[in-house]
Amino acid sequence: MTNTAVDLARLSAMEAGQAARLLKGVRAAALAGRRPPAAPRPEIAESWRRMMAGGVHPDRDARSRMLSVAETEERRQLSPLRQVLPVLREGLLPTLDEALHIMVVADAEGRLLWREGHASILRKADRLGFEVGADWDEGVVGTNGVGTALVARRPVQVFSAEHFVSSHHDWTCAGAPIHDPRDGSLLGVIDVSGPLATMHPATLAWVSSVARLAESELRLRHLASLEGLRAVAAPLLARLPGRALAVDRQGWTAAVTGMAPPERVPLPKSFGPGRTWLPALGDCAVEPLPGGWLIRVEEARTGREVSRVVLDLSRPRRWSATVGGSAGEWTLELSPRHAELLFLLAAGPRGWTAAELAEEIFGDASRTVTVRAEMSRVRRHLAGVLAHRPYRFKETVGVEVVMPEDPFGLLPHSTAPAVIKTRLGREGHP
Repeated sequence: MTNTAVDLARLSAMEAGQAARLLKGVRAAALAGRRPPAAPRPEIAESWRRMMAGGVHPDRDARSRMLSVAETEERRQLSPLRQVLPVLREGLLPTLDEALHIMVVADAEGRLLWREGHASILRKADRLGFEVGADWDEGVVGTNGVGTALVARRPVQVFSAEHFVSSHHDWTCAGAPIHDPRDGSLLGVIDVSGPLATMHPATLAWVSSVARLAESELRLRHLASLEGLRAVAAPLLARLPGRALAVDRQGWTAAVTGMAPPERVPLPKSFGPGRTWLPALGDCAVEPLPGGWLIRVEEARTGREVSRVVLDLSRPRRWSATVGGSAGEWTLELSPRHAELLFLLAAGPRGWTAAELAEEIFGDASRTVTVRAEMSRVRRHLAGVLAHRPYRFKETVGVEVVMPEDPFGLLPHSTAPAVIKTRLGREGHP
Protein backbone atom coordinates (compact mmCIF):
# COMPACT_ATOMS: atom_id res chain seq x y z
CA MET A 1 0.00 0.00 0.00
CA THR A 2 3.04 2.25 -0.18
CA ASN A 3 2.22 5.73 -1.52
CA THR A 4 -1.45 4.80 -1.94
CA ALA A 5 -4.38 6.00 0.13
CA VAL A 6 -5.69 3.97 3.04
CA ASP A 7 -8.74 2.02 1.93
CA LEU A 8 -11.23 0.75 4.51
CA ALA A 9 -12.32 -2.23 2.44
CA ARG A 10 -8.71 -3.39 2.12
CA LEU A 11 -8.07 -2.71 5.81
CA SER A 12 -11.08 -4.80 6.81
CA ALA A 13 -9.68 -7.73 4.82
CA MET A 14 -6.48 -7.55 6.87
CA GLU A 15 -5.99 -9.03 10.33
CA ALA A 16 -7.04 -6.35 12.84
CA GLY A 17 -3.62 -6.07 14.44
CA GLN A 18 -1.88 -5.75 11.08
CA ALA A 19 -4.29 -3.03 9.96
CA ALA A 20 -3.82 -1.17 13.24
CA ARG A 21 -0.02 -1.30 12.86
CA LEU A 22 -0.27 0.16 9.37
CA LEU A 23 -2.47 3.01 10.59
CA LYS A 24 -0.21 3.69 13.56
CA GLY A 25 2.66 4.05 11.09
CA VAL A 26 0.61 6.47 8.99
CA ARG A 27 -0.28 8.53 12.07
CA ALA A 28 3.28 8.56 13.42
CA ALA A 29 4.59 9.80 10.08
CA ALA A 30 1.95 12.52 9.91
CA LEU A 31 2.80 13.73 13.43
CA ALA A 32 6.53 13.76 12.61
CA GLY A 33 6.08 15.41 9.21
CA ARG A 34 7.51 12.40 7.38
CA ARG A 35 6.30 10.63 4.25
CA PRO A 36 3.72 8.06 5.45
CA PRO A 37 3.66 4.40 4.34
CA ALA A 38 0.17 5.11 2.97
CA ALA A 39 -1.79 8.34 2.58
CA PRO A 40 -4.52 8.83 5.20
CA ARG A 41 -8.05 9.13 3.90
CA PRO A 42 -8.86 12.81 3.05
CA GLU A 43 -11.41 13.29 5.85
CA ILE A 44 -8.96 11.84 8.38
CA ALA A 45 -6.05 13.95 7.09
CA GLU A 46 -8.19 17.10 7.33
CA SER A 47 -9.20 16.22 10.88
CA TRP A 48 -5.57 15.58 11.91
CA ARG A 49 -4.58 19.00 10.53
CA ARG A 50 -7.31 20.60 12.63
CA MET A 51 -6.14 18.70 15.70
CA MET A 52 -2.51 19.76 15.28
CA ALA A 53 -3.50 23.37 14.60
CA GLY A 54 -5.81 23.34 17.63
CA GLY A 55 -3.21 21.90 20.01
CA VAL A 56 -4.96 18.59 20.78
CA HIS A 57 -2.38 16.31 22.43
CA PRO A 58 -1.97 13.06 20.44
CA ASP A 59 -1.15 10.95 23.51
CA ARG A 60 -3.09 12.62 26.30
CA ASP A 61 -6.74 11.75 26.91
CA ALA A 62 -8.30 15.16 27.59
CA ARG A 63 -11.86 15.46 28.87
CA SER A 64 -14.14 18.40 29.52
CA ARG A 65 -16.71 18.80 32.28
CA MET A 66 -19.46 16.20 32.29
CA LEU A 67 -23.02 17.39 32.12
CA SER A 68 -24.99 16.86 35.31
CA VAL A 69 -28.00 14.56 35.28
CA ALA A 70 -30.28 17.63 35.25
CA GLU A 71 -28.37 19.28 32.39
CA THR A 72 -28.45 16.09 30.37
CA GLU A 73 -32.17 15.64 30.89
CA GLU A 74 -32.82 19.25 29.86
CA ARG A 75 -30.91 18.73 26.63
CA ARG A 76 -32.77 15.50 25.99
CA GLN A 77 -36.13 17.22 26.36
CA LEU A 78 -35.12 20.04 24.01
CA SER A 79 -33.49 17.82 21.38
CA PRO A 80 -35.54 16.99 18.26
CA LEU A 81 -33.64 13.68 18.21
CA ARG A 82 -35.78 12.53 21.13
CA GLN A 83 -38.65 12.16 18.64
CA VAL A 84 -36.71 9.67 16.48
CA LEU A 85 -35.18 7.46 19.19
CA PRO A 86 -37.62 4.63 18.31
CA VAL A 87 -36.40 4.74 14.69
CA LEU A 88 -32.75 4.70 15.76
CA ARG A 89 -33.30 1.85 18.21
CA GLU A 90 -35.27 -0.23 15.73
CA GLY A 91 -32.63 0.26 13.05
CA LEU A 92 -29.56 -0.40 15.19
CA LEU A 93 -30.16 -2.16 18.50
CA PRO A 94 -31.17 -5.64 17.22
CA THR A 95 -27.70 -6.09 15.71
CA LEU A 96 -25.56 -4.35 18.33
CA ASP A 97 -25.28 -7.22 20.82
CA GLU A 98 -24.18 -9.71 18.18
CA ALA A 99 -21.76 -7.18 16.66
CA LEU A 100 -20.31 -6.18 20.06
CA HIS A 101 -21.16 -2.54 19.43
CA ILE A 102 -22.91 0.28 21.24
CA MET A 103 -25.12 3.05 19.88
CA VAL A 104 -24.56 6.65 20.96
CA VAL A 105 -26.71 9.68 20.12
CA ALA A 106 -25.06 13.09 20.52
CA ASP A 107 -26.40 16.61 20.08
CA ALA A 108 -24.98 19.22 17.69
CA GLU A 109 -22.34 20.22 20.27
CA GLY A 110 -21.02 16.68 20.62
CA ARG A 111 -22.59 15.99 24.02
CA LEU A 112 -23.63 12.35 24.42
CA LEU A 113 -27.33 12.24 25.34
CA TRP A 114 -28.26 8.58 24.89
CA ARG A 115 -26.20 5.38 24.90
CA GLU A 116 -27.33 1.75 24.56
CA GLY A 117 -25.92 -1.61 23.48
CA HIS A 118 -23.80 -4.55 24.57
CA ALA A 119 -23.18 -4.49 28.35
CA SER A 120 -19.48 -5.41 28.24
CA ILE A 121 -18.81 -2.75 25.60
CA LEU A 122 -20.64 -0.17 27.67
CA ARG A 123 -18.28 -0.91 30.56
CA LYS A 124 -15.24 -0.50 28.30
CA ALA A 125 -16.69 2.77 27.00
CA ASP A 126 -17.04 4.02 30.58
CA ARG A 127 -13.30 3.65 31.09
CA LEU A 128 -12.73 5.76 27.97
CA GLY A 129 -15.13 8.48 29.13
CA PHE A 130 -17.53 7.59 26.31
CA GLU A 131 -20.61 7.98 28.49
CA VAL A 132 -23.81 10.00 28.71
CA GLY A 133 -23.09 13.65 29.46
CA ALA A 134 -19.54 13.56 28.07
CA ASP A 135 -18.24 16.02 25.47
CA TRP A 136 -16.98 14.25 22.34
CA ASP A 137 -16.42 17.36 20.29
CA GLU A 138 -13.45 16.87 17.96
CA GLY A 139 -11.58 19.79 19.55
CA VAL A 140 -11.74 18.07 22.96
CA VAL A 141 -11.06 14.37 22.28
CA GLY A 142 -9.60 14.44 18.76
CA THR A 143 -10.70 12.64 15.60
CA ASN A 144 -13.70 10.40 16.36
CA GLY A 145 -17.00 9.23 14.89
CA VAL A 146 -19.06 11.82 16.78
CA GLY A 147 -17.00 15.01 16.68
CA THR A 148 -15.52 14.55 13.20
CA ALA A 149 -18.92 13.76 11.69
CA LEU A 150 -20.24 16.98 13.24
CA VAL A 151 -17.44 19.05 11.71
CA ALA A 152 -17.47 17.34 8.31
CA ARG A 153 -21.30 17.22 8.24
CA ARG A 154 -21.14 13.87 6.51
CA PRO A 155 -20.81 10.21 7.61
CA VAL A 156 -17.36 9.31 8.89
CA GLN A 157 -15.80 5.98 9.89
CA VAL A 158 -12.73 6.09 12.13
CA PHE A 159 -10.70 2.95 12.65
CA SER A 160 -7.99 2.36 15.27
CA ALA A 161 -5.07 4.82 14.85
CA GLU A 162 -7.14 7.06 12.61
CA HIS A 163 -8.29 8.37 16.00
CA PHE A 164 -5.91 11.25 16.70
CA VAL A 165 -5.60 10.46 20.43
CA SER A 166 -3.73 7.22 21.09
CA SER A 167 -5.98 6.04 23.94
CA HIS A 168 -8.76 5.52 21.36
CA HIS A 169 -6.75 3.22 19.10
CA ASP A 170 -8.44 0.05 20.39
CA TRP A 171 -11.79 1.29 19.03
CA THR A 172 -13.59 1.57 15.75
CA CYS A 173 -16.55 3.90 15.22
CA ALA A 174 -18.90 5.06 12.50
CA GLY A 175 -20.95 8.23 12.87
CA ALA A 176 -23.55 9.88 10.66
CA PRO A 177 -24.96 13.38 11.19
CA ILE A 178 -28.70 13.90 11.40
CA HIS A 179 -29.98 17.11 9.85
CA ASP A 180 -33.26 18.93 10.19
CA PRO A 181 -34.98 18.00 6.90
CA ARG A 182 -36.68 21.41 6.81
CA ASP A 183 -33.62 23.62 6.58
CA GLY A 184 -30.54 21.39 6.71
CA SER A 185 -29.49 22.54 10.18
CA LEU A 186 -27.41 20.06 12.16
CA LEU A 187 -29.28 18.29 14.98
CA GLY A 188 -26.65 15.80 16.11
CA VAL A 189 -24.96 12.50 15.31
CA ILE A 190 -25.80 8.82 15.60
CA ASP A 191 -22.66 6.75 16.22
CA VAL A 192 -21.95 3.02 16.45
CA SER A 193 -18.71 2.06 18.21
CA GLY A 194 -16.98 -1.12 19.27
CA PRO A 195 -13.65 -2.86 19.82
CA LEU A 196 -10.99 -2.82 17.14
CA ALA A 197 -11.68 -6.37 15.89
CA THR A 198 -15.31 -5.51 15.03
CA MET A 199 -14.50 -3.05 12.24
CA HIS A 200 -16.42 -3.64 9.02
CA PRO A 201 -16.68 -1.25 6.04
CA ALA A 202 -20.44 -1.83 5.75
CA THR A 203 -21.00 -0.35 9.22
CA LEU A 204 -20.87 3.19 7.85
CA ALA A 205 -23.52 2.49 5.21
CA TRP A 206 -25.71 0.86 7.87
CA VAL A 207 -25.46 3.82 10.25
CA SER A 208 -25.96 6.31 7.41
CA SER A 209 -29.14 4.59 6.23
CA VAL A 210 -30.60 4.67 9.76
CA ALA A 211 -29.76 8.39 9.99
CA ARG A 212 -31.67 8.98 6.74
CA LEU A 213 -34.64 7.06 8.14
CA ALA A 214 -34.58 9.34 11.17
CA GLU A 215 -34.60 12.41 8.93
CA SER A 216 -37.56 10.99 7.01
CA GLU A 217 -39.44 10.51 10.28
CA LEU A 218 -38.73 14.12 11.26
CA ARG A 219 -40.03 15.28 7.86
CA LEU A 220 -43.26 13.33 8.29
CA ARG A 221 -43.75 14.76 11.79
CA HIS A 222 -43.22 18.27 10.48
CA LEU A 223 -45.76 17.83 7.70
CA ALA A 224 -48.28 16.41 10.18
CA SER A 225 -47.81 19.37 12.53
CA LEU A 226 -48.29 21.85 9.68
CA GLU A 227 -51.45 20.02 8.65
CA GLY A 228 -52.79 20.36 12.19
CA LEU A 229 -51.99 24.08 12.25
CA ARG A 230 -53.60 24.50 8.82
CA ALA A 231 -56.83 22.94 10.08
CA VAL A 232 -56.99 25.49 12.89
CA ALA A 233 -55.93 28.51 10.81
CA ALA A 234 -57.89 28.02 7.58
CA PRO A 235 -61.29 29.14 8.97
CA LEU A 236 -59.68 32.24 10.49
CA LEU A 237 -57.85 33.19 7.31
CA ALA A 238 -61.01 32.76 5.24
CA ARG A 239 -62.64 35.62 7.17
CA LEU A 240 -59.69 38.04 7.03
CA PRO A 241 -59.27 40.78 4.40
CA GLY A 242 -55.87 41.58 2.96
CA ARG A 243 -52.74 39.52 3.36
CA ALA A 244 -52.25 37.09 6.24
CA LEU A 245 -50.61 33.76 6.97
CA ALA A 246 -50.29 31.12 9.65
CA VAL A 247 -46.81 29.85 10.51
CA ASP A 248 -45.48 27.39 13.07
CA ARG A 249 -43.11 28.39 15.89
CA GLN A 250 -40.14 28.22 13.54
CA GLY A 251 -41.81 30.29 10.81
CA TRP A 252 -42.77 27.49 8.41
CA THR A 253 -45.92 28.38 6.51
CA ALA A 254 -49.08 26.34 7.08
CA ALA A 255 -51.69 28.49 5.29
CA VAL A 256 -52.02 31.91 3.61
CA THR A 257 -54.60 34.28 2.19
CA GLY A 258 -54.19 37.18 -0.19
CA MET A 259 -50.56 36.42 -1.10
CA ALA A 260 -48.21 33.86 -2.59
CA PRO A 261 -47.23 31.34 0.11
CA PRO A 262 -43.62 31.73 1.28
CA GLU A 263 -41.95 28.49 2.30
CA ARG A 264 -40.78 30.06 5.55
CA VAL A 265 -40.83 33.43 7.26
CA PRO A 266 -37.61 34.08 9.24
CA LEU A 267 -38.67 35.09 12.76
CA PRO A 268 -36.55 37.10 15.20
CA LYS A 269 -35.53 35.41 18.45
CA SER A 270 -37.73 37.72 20.52
CA PHE A 271 -40.82 37.09 18.38
CA GLY A 272 -44.22 37.30 20.08
CA PRO A 273 -47.73 38.78 19.98
CA GLY A 274 -48.14 42.43 19.03
CA ARG A 275 -46.87 44.62 16.22
CA THR A 276 -43.52 43.90 14.63
CA TRP A 277 -41.52 44.37 11.45
CA LEU A 278 -40.41 41.32 9.49
CA PRO A 279 -37.88 41.75 6.67
CA ALA A 280 -39.75 39.39 4.34
CA LEU A 281 -43.17 40.97 4.93
CA GLY A 282 -42.85 44.46 6.41
CA ASP A 283 -45.06 45.72 9.26
CA CYS A 284 -47.21 42.97 10.75
CA ALA A 285 -49.67 42.25 13.56
CA VAL A 286 -49.02 38.94 15.31
CA GLU A 287 -51.47 36.78 17.26
CA PRO A 288 -50.86 33.37 18.86
CA LEU A 289 -52.33 30.16 17.46
CA PRO A 290 -52.08 26.62 18.86
CA GLY A 291 -48.64 25.56 17.68
CA GLY A 292 -47.85 28.75 15.81
CA TRP A 293 -48.69 32.34 14.90
CA LEU A 294 -51.24 34.27 12.86
CA ILE A 295 -49.42 37.06 11.02
CA ARG A 296 -51.43 39.85 9.38
CA VAL A 297 -49.46 42.02 6.97
CA GLU A 298 -50.18 45.73 7.38
CA GLU A 299 -49.62 48.66 5.03
CA ALA A 300 -45.93 49.36 4.52
CA ARG A 301 -44.33 52.27 6.31
CA THR A 302 -41.28 54.23 5.24
CA GLY A 303 -37.85 54.19 6.83
CA ARG A 304 -37.46 50.42 7.08
CA GLU A 305 -34.31 50.03 5.01
CA VAL A 306 -31.66 47.45 5.82
CA SER A 307 -28.24 49.08 6.18
CA ARG A 308 -25.86 46.39 7.45
CA VAL A 309 -25.22 42.66 7.52
CA VAL A 310 -22.80 40.80 9.80
CA LEU A 311 -21.93 37.37 8.40
CA ASP A 312 -20.54 35.34 11.30
CA LEU A 313 -18.56 32.29 10.16
CA SER A 314 -16.39 32.12 13.26
CA ARG A 315 -18.33 29.56 15.29
CA PRO A 316 -18.21 25.88 14.35
CA ARG A 317 -21.60 24.66 13.07
CA ARG A 318 -23.29 27.94 14.11
CA TRP A 319 -23.10 30.27 11.13
CA SER A 320 -25.41 33.26 11.01
CA ALA A 321 -26.32 36.48 9.22
CA THR A 322 -27.38 39.38 11.44
CA VAL A 323 -29.32 42.02 9.52
CA GLY A 324 -29.70 45.52 10.95
CA GLY A 325 -31.37 48.78 10.01
CA SER A 326 -33.78 51.42 11.21
CA ALA A 327 -36.26 48.77 12.39
CA GLY A 328 -33.70 47.05 14.61
CA GLU A 329 -31.85 43.82 13.90
CA TRP A 330 -32.56 40.13 13.58
CA THR A 331 -30.42 37.02 13.12
CA LEU A 332 -30.84 34.15 10.67
CA GLU A 333 -29.02 30.87 11.28
CA LEU A 334 -27.53 29.65 8.02
CA SER A 335 -27.52 26.23 6.42
CA PRO A 336 -24.12 24.99 5.17
CA ARG A 337 -24.97 25.83 1.56
CA HIS A 338 -26.28 29.31 2.37
CA ALA A 339 -23.19 30.01 4.46
CA GLU A 340 -21.02 29.12 1.45
CA LEU A 341 -23.05 31.31 -0.91
CA LEU A 342 -23.09 34.35 1.36
CA PHE A 343 -19.35 33.98 1.97
CA LEU A 344 -18.80 34.14 -1.78
CA LEU A 345 -21.11 37.14 -2.20
CA ALA A 346 -19.24 38.97 0.55
CA ALA A 347 -15.87 38.06 -1.01
CA GLY A 348 -16.94 39.27 -4.47
CA PRO A 349 -18.89 42.51 -4.04
CA ARG A 350 -19.08 43.16 -7.81
CA GLY A 351 -21.30 40.10 -8.08
CA TRP A 352 -21.42 36.60 -9.54
CA THR A 353 -23.29 34.90 -12.34
CA ALA A 354 -24.99 31.59 -11.61
CA ALA A 355 -22.31 29.78 -13.63
CA GLU A 356 -19.51 31.46 -11.66
CA LEU A 357 -21.11 30.50 -8.35
CA ALA A 358 -21.59 26.93 -9.58
CA GLU A 359 -17.91 26.72 -10.49
CA GLU A 360 -16.80 28.07 -7.12
CA ILE A 361 -19.22 25.96 -5.05
CA PHE A 362 -19.33 22.67 -6.96
CA GLY A 363 -16.36 22.92 -9.32
CA ASP A 364 -18.91 22.53 -12.12
CA ALA A 365 -20.16 25.62 -13.99
CA SER A 366 -23.08 23.68 -15.46
CA ARG A 367 -24.92 23.34 -12.13
CA THR A 368 -26.70 26.66 -12.51
CA VAL A 369 -30.18 25.25 -11.77
CA THR A 370 -29.07 24.23 -8.27
CA VAL A 371 -27.41 27.59 -7.65
CA ARG A 372 -30.48 29.56 -8.80
CA ALA A 373 -32.76 27.50 -6.57
CA GLU A 374 -30.53 28.03 -3.52
CA MET A 375 -30.13 31.73 -4.25
CA SER A 376 -33.91 32.07 -4.57
CA ARG A 377 -34.29 30.57 -1.10
CA VAL A 378 -31.64 32.71 0.53
CA ARG A 379 -33.03 35.87 -1.11
CA ARG A 380 -36.46 35.12 0.37
CA HIS A 381 -34.86 34.86 3.80
CA LEU A 382 -32.84 38.05 3.32
CA ALA A 383 -35.33 40.37 1.63
CA GLY A 384 -33.90 43.84 1.09
CA VAL A 385 -30.32 42.58 1.36
CA LEU A 386 -29.48 40.74 -1.86
CA ALA A 387 -29.71 41.68 -5.52
CA HIS A 388 -29.42 39.53 -8.63
CA ARG A 389 -28.17 39.80 -12.21
CA PRO A 390 -25.48 39.46 -11.01
CA TYR A 391 -25.97 37.95 -7.54
CA ARG A 392 -24.53 40.30 -4.90
CA PHE A 393 -25.19 42.23 -1.73
CA LYS A 394 -26.99 45.50 -2.49
CA GLU A 395 -24.68 48.49 -2.76
CA THR A 396 -26.55 50.26 0.08
CA VAL A 397 -25.81 47.44 2.54
CA GLY A 398 -22.58 47.37 4.53
CA VAL A 399 -21.23 43.83 4.93
CA GLU A 400 -18.90 42.58 7.68
CA VAL A 401 -17.57 39.01 7.71
CA VAL A 402 -16.41 37.53 11.02
CA MET A 403 -13.89 34.79 10.22
CA PRO A 404 -12.55 32.02 12.48
CA GLU A 405 -9.15 32.66 14.05
CA ASP A 406 -7.71 29.60 12.33
CA PRO A 407 -8.19 29.73 8.52
CA PHE A 408 -8.61 25.93 8.48
CA GLY A 409 -11.72 26.44 10.65
CA LEU A 410 -13.56 28.22 7.81
CA LEU A 411 -16.65 26.15 6.97
CA PRO A 412 -14.75 22.91 7.67
CA HIS A 413 -17.52 20.79 6.13
CA SER A 414 -17.17 22.55 2.79
CA THR A 415 -15.54 21.04 -0.27
CA ALA A 416 -16.24 24.17 -2.36
CA PRO A 417 -13.12 25.16 -4.35
CA ALA A 418 -13.50 28.82 -3.30
CA VAL A 419 -13.60 27.92 0.39
CA ILE A 420 -10.60 25.58 0.08
CA LYS A 421 -8.61 28.34 -1.65
CA THR A 422 -9.38 30.73 1.18
CA ARG A 423 -8.36 28.19 3.82
CA LEU A 424 -5.02 27.84 2.03
CA GLY A 425 -4.62 31.60 1.76
CA ARG A 426 -4.96 31.77 -2.01
CA GLU A 427 -6.72 34.51 -3.90
CA GLY A 428 -9.37 33.75 -6.46
CA HIS A 429 -12.35 35.98 -5.88
CA PRO A 430 -13.46 38.72 -8.23
